Amino acid sequence: MRTYGPRALLVAVLMILVVGQRPALADGAPTGQDLHVAQTLGTRELSVVLRRVDEVPGPLRVEVLTHAGTAPGKLVLRLVPTGVSSAEDGLPAAGSAVSEGELVLGSTPASYGATLRVDRPGPWELIVDDGHDSGRIPFVVPAPVRSPPDTVAYAGFSVAGGLLLLALGTAVWSRRRWLPLVPACGMVAALATGVTGAALSPLTPQPPLPGLQVDATVDNVTAPYTAARPLNADYSRPPVNMLVRASETTSGRRTDLDLLLTDGSTGRPAEDLVVHDDALVHLLVVSPSGRLWHLHPVMAGSGHYRVGLDLAEPGHYALSAEVARRGGGVQLVRSAAGLDVGEGATPVAAAPTPGGPGPREIDGVLIGLVATRPSAGEATTITLRVGERADLQPWLGMVGHLIVVGPLPHSTPVGTAAQTAPVWGHVHAMAPVPRGAAGRPDETVATFGPEVRFTHTFPEPGRYRLWAQVERGYALVTVPAVLDVGAP
Repeated sequence: MRTYGPRALLVAVLMILVVGQRPALADGAPTGQDLHVAQTLGTRELSVVLRRVDEVPGPLRVEVLTHAGTAPGKLVLRLVPTGVSSAEDGLPAAGSAVSEGELVLGSTPASYGATLRVDRPGPWELIVDDGHDSGRIPFVVPAPVRSPPDTVAYAGFSVAGGLLLLALGTAVWSRRRWLPLVPACGMVAALATGVTGAALSPLTPQPPLPGLQVDATVDNVTAPYTAARPLNADYSRPPVNMLVRASETTSGRRTDLDLLLTDGSTGRPAEDLVVHDDALVHLLVVSPSGRLWHLHPVMAGSGHYRVGLDLAEPGHYALSAEVARRGGGVQLVRSAAGLDVGEGATPVAAAPTPGGPGPREIDGVLIGLVATRPSAGEATTITLRVGERADLQPWLGMVGHLIVVGPLPHSTPVGTAAQTAPVWGHVHAMAPVPRGAAGRPDETVATFGPEVRFTHTFPEPGRYRLWAQVERGYALVTVPAVLDVGAP
């Protein structure tokens, strides 16, 4: 029997070392996550979920969750690529729909799904159309990307593995003892290259994230390390200006509110809003008597967002919008003029004046609102208790929302006073992630509460209007209150 001695043993040890190595996977480009977006489409409040895309071309699962009171009907979903590539790929032109599906919504709250198909990585838009109103949801389909050191490491280990097999083959079948040393030396060099690439991989600066820090294109999504970088690493952008137009300004009518958002530096449409807290725009509207709407306008065009609203009473309405620009962070934009509504033919009763903290009944549910002794400049804990069971659902990714406006004068209509109020606050009660869960819970999980706690520091003494909001039974529950904050 032929023996190979220490040479064969050395080769076997090297084989174990090479096979045991795993090339580092890239983390330079986003791998894709589920995207949750709230949409106030016509009279419907919808939660649209775009499941992550794992392969391209491949399927995109879209789910639409309805809420209590949602009218039945049909939705048409269309997928439109918006990115332009510098390479000829033979795919349909950007701006044309490449996939379409339909959803038939029932009269009871439920999740309705459809499977569409994406044919390329890069920026996309999902169009949701009910036949009268439509909204666009921008998103990015990622591509698997390796950083340059990862590519070197992967190639080095792959070449080393191939040369190892060649060295083993020549060692077994060749009668020349020196011949196996040729591929063995090449294997050592390739292995050293792979180890060097793996060592440099954690030190490689990450490229700007397309769709989050910089505008997404097909090129910088598929090859983020080769795309042109900004001249500096500051991705912040100027604040936006908001112009509000109403199609109807008479009480008792439904109106379309058009929000025109422009860049504060160039005056161009602000077309770079990103989803934050599960919406592109969070619009807060305070009526003359103190009713609050928390709506999510749909994107109708470049820098143009639209939402329908019932103008229930005459007087002045105050409006503010919470948005996030790509690379610019969250901004609270208040309408400088608000909205003045004239009295219609049919008088409409104003909302009743809410009381202070204490128990009350809303839609047959006993609700308690308790605040620690509020003092300006000190943290105040506000506790909302809804019913007796833990059956609250996350809304916009949170268990609860608290809107704070003030200080307000006692004798001025709430809408007029809120227009110039120095403080507009939006406080969250976060949803804890269950142990072992793959991601944060969505609206189908009704296991939170019954107590929801908010913490807020009121900067000035005076009277504040509060609106606490939670979701229960797929319906939004809004609890208004008046809180007097004492001097420090």
